[in-house]
Amino acid sequence: MEDMLGNLTTYGYIAIFLYSLGGGFIALMAAGVLAYAGKMDLTTAMAVAFVANFIGDNLLFYMSRYQKSDMMAYFKSHRRKLALSHVLMKKHGDWVIFLQKYVYGIKTLIPLAIGLTKYDFKRFAIINLAASAIWAVVVGGASFYAGSAIMSAYDIIAQKPYYAPIILITIIGIIWFYFSFATRKKTR
Repeated sequence: MEDMLGNLTTYGYIAIFLYSLGGGFIALMAAGVLAYAGKMDLTTAMAVAFVANFIGDNLLFYMSRYQKSDMMAYFKSHRRKLALSHVLMKKHGDWVIFLQKYVYGIKTLIPLAIGLTKYDFKRFAIINLAASAIWAVVVGGASFYAGSAIMSAYDIIAQKPYYAPIILITIIGIIWFYFSFATRKKTR
């Protein structure tokens, strides 16, 4: 266990950066808990996650804007989620850029969907900069302050490992139910 924690403190920031390019929620939460345990620096972890998340979303926007033909092949299997992204953008406007940071399943689709529209890149970059900073502070700070509870939950799961699949299946079921409800065809 000590070797693993040593590796996390050595290579953890690289892992946070790479994982945060496409999302980073779990990595930043883990970094917050490790910072609570004294194994990582919280400020550095949040800064790395912020920069990577900002870069990642801007790259997704850019790829979608200037590589539309290549991106459309990807969207063939995700048409309903793309439609949901467009509906959310029309309904909530710029706030969707903030909200997408916290919603699993649409995190990567929102910048891609916005890139397909005529949305201004500079405006997206500015809003994304603020959203990424707020996301890093909220998730990193919350996981740091919840570190004791998270470590206690880990100890319980370590003692009773059969809880882990039950919790995982429940979380996946909730996400699946949400997306099947939000993207289902409406009968007229």
